[in-house]
Amino acid sequence: MRSFVNDNKVDQNDYDLIIIGGGQSALACGFYLRRTQIKYLILDQQSQPGGAWIHGWDSLSLFSPAEFSSLPGFMFPKSENYYPVRDEVISYMEDYQSKYELPVKRSVQVTAVLKQEGGFTLKTSIGDFKAKAVISATGTWASPFVPVFKGLDQFKNEQLHSAYYKNASDFIEKKVLVIGGGNSGAQILAEVSKYTAVTWSTIGAPAFLPDDVDGRVLFDVATQKYNEQKAGNDQVQAKYNVRSIVMVPPVVDARGRGVLNSKGEIERFTETGVVWKSGEEENFDVVIWCTGFKPALKHLEPLGILQPDGRVNTNGNSKVEGINGLWLVGYGDWTGFASATLIGVGRSARSTVEEVGDFLKL
Repeated sequence: MRSFVNDNKVDQNDYDLIIIGGGQSALACGFYLRRTQIKYLILDQQSQPGGAWIHGWDSLSLFSPAEFSSLPGFMFPKSENYYPVRDEVISYMEDYQSKYELPVKRSVQVTAVLKQEGGFTLKTSIGDFKAKAVISATGTWASPFVPVFKGLDQFKNEQLHSAYYKNASDFIEKKVLVIGGGNSGAQILAEVSKYTAVTWSTIGAPAFLPDDVDGRVLFDVATQKYNEQKAGNDQVQAKYNVRSIVMVPPVVDARGRGVLNSKGEIERFTETGVVWKSGEEENFDVVIWCTGFKPALKHLEPLGILQPDGRVNTNGNSKVEGINGLWLVGYGDWTGFASATLIGVGRSARSTVEEVGDFLKL
């Protein structure tokens, strides 16, 4: 895989723009930057293309068919699977970078972004880089979230976050507790329950979408709601809740096996398990946290702009408030509508690149 950046000839002090992160958001920005005179570089901590998909579990797949899962300019290839699987997404991103010869320098960790006269200094694992503008596109994978529970610090058995789950092979003949009522919780429960005893904990009853509603439908529904709100109709209600669980084939199978049942909420942890809200105490060998992520923005801490929830105040899209020359792309709707999706990030990438061009006057 060519990186298109000669490691011996990278000028670390002469960029109009540096993009931090090399996943789908960075690639989409790179696509639109090709059409400009902006001199830019993408710095990616990963050693290969693929972004967060590199770290996904083995059976992870998209929620949408291939034809509705493309980045701007390059269609996702046809797949043998109705929902393309992890390795297909990684291969697509690799081909995307190659097709457009995007300037990505890999295995570079950006540890801090400093605001200085004339732009920014980026502290990295290979030295300092300087740029007039910065786009942060690091996603969320590097910042897994585990909620606070009474007694959790006393729990002595195995626990891991879904960010580090690979497959069920390590949990055979172990009693497993899956915590979290979203898509990752349902999918990991579905997989592990084929091999061992699994209990599911959620806040409230899990919400499932109809079997025929997938990511494509959700995107269309969310787009309609977004357009209505832009037109001033703030009372519009979406037909489906985008946070509900998509009934991908493994989850449908789990429903057929009768395992998609939540035992409810946890009161506290013990050394070997949990006490349920009902008062029942139960032991578990393993806890798998499927409780989501926060924005991976530790590199922006020196700027003093991180909020208690880990986010940064923006203008409703990708432009950071109070820091000229800084944008965020791909962290969720708060940085641009549907910007955390393959099909949706192009809109945010295009508008962000236009704003960067205006800022740089290029």
